[in-house]
Amino acid sequence: MSHIKQTKQQHKIFQQLKWRVGIFFAVVLGIFLLSTPPAISEELVVLNLMMNASDGELWKQSIIKDFEAKNPGIHINIIEGPSTSNLQEDLLTSAYILGDSPYDMVLMDVIWTPKFAAADWLLDLSDRLPKEELAKFFPAHIEAGRYEGKLYRIPMYATAGVLYYRKDLLEQAGFQPPETFADLLRISQSLQEQRKVKWGYLWQGRQSEGLVAMFLEVLQGFGGFWMNPNNLEVGLDRPETLKAIAFLKDTIEQGISPPGVTTYIEEDTRRIFQSGQAAFLRSWPYVWPLANADDSPVKDKIAMKPMVATPGNSPGGCLGGFGLGISKSSKHPQEAWKAIQFITSEETQRKFIFKSGFVPSQRSLFTDPQVVSKYPHYPQILNIADKSILRPSIAQYAQASDILQRYLSAALTNRMTPESAMQSAANETRLLLKVKG
Repeated sequence: MSHIKQTKQQHKIFQQLKWRVGIFFAVVLGIFLLSTPPAISEELVVLNLMMNASDGELWKQSIIKDFEAKNPGIHINIIEGPSTSNLQEDLLTSAYILGDSPYDMVLMDVIWTPKFAAADWLLDLSDRLPKEELAKFFPAHIEAGRYEGKLYRIPMYATAGVLYYRKDLLEQAGFQPPETFADLLRISQSLQEQRKVKWGYLWQGRQSEGLVAMFLEVLQGFGGFWMNPNNLEVGLDRPETLKAIAFLKDTIEQGISPPGVTTYIEEDTRRIFQSGQAAFLRSWPYVWPLANADDSPVKDKIAMKPMVATPGNSPGGCLGGFGLGISKSSKHPQEAWKAIQFITSEETQRKFIFKSGFVPSQRSLFTDPQVVSKYPHYPQILNIADKSILRPSIAQYAQASDILQRYLSAALTNRMTPESAMQSAANETRLLLKVKG
């Protein structure tokens, strides 16, 4: 990328940040005016928690209603935030930087924990749960809530990247589900040649965090790695990384993936797959209920499995999901912890599953007979989530992700060769981490 393009991009980012800080002040003003209804007694403890509007309404109708019925002295006030997680992160970050955050509990994406913990914005929760309680959650989700050995986040939503496929088309053509990248390409091409589908494989290629999550799964399948958070070793300029990029470029050049796939995000790929135009889709568990809705063309025609890998390497899905932490600035940390215990409990999550169909963090619920009777795909999610790939737990994660996004996008769209793009990405990442190559 040229110096001029970088300057323009930096200017654009600066303008976006100015706008986001502006909306922060508007939201904070609304919080202080509206967070405590006039009818609420001064003795009532109010816990502020931000989330997007649709999730907030579901929580109010179930989780919060149940919690407040059992804890009449505590009110959880949902503050409606932006609909996308990156804007929510910006808003939370602005609140903490300004030094007077109104939030007591923090609903955090897995990739926010190291940044928030390193900035000293969160309470250490390491001594709050015994080992037997921690063991009820996915190990990877607990690990994602740690930073430098301390626990700052308790899992609420669990998710991991999955590979969806048209089981009806594979069965009709006599194919077993793919296990390797070569299988994926071969089956895709065959179904396209038979005119069963327009596209073989859909993935998220737009420059975004979704691109990073998708790429880590392919990289894992080729035996590569992004960076090691323990010793800060960077693997972006290794042969395995170039093989992973070559696979993705091949899907485009061979017509297996749409030429516009490098501009797609999750919903773009979901809509194409759900319309019946593709054989395979890499995405998240949220796709399942939508693709199996009564009006979906692929209802009861799909299945899911872990991402494929080259022989000798282990497949894995990128870990996603949200969890709850406590702001260090909260005046009600004990009440906040009481709320987190209730919200993340097995009983609460079981009830919420039936109301919303969300993917829980308590492992036992994935094989619970009542849950499985309504959501028969949950045991498959359990198998995939147990093999989750963690994104590196470093305080500079946002900057490292931006580096990878920019250069990976440049390589996939032929603005740079994969070799030069990944060498630049590796060098900038090492400079960020202050590690010599």
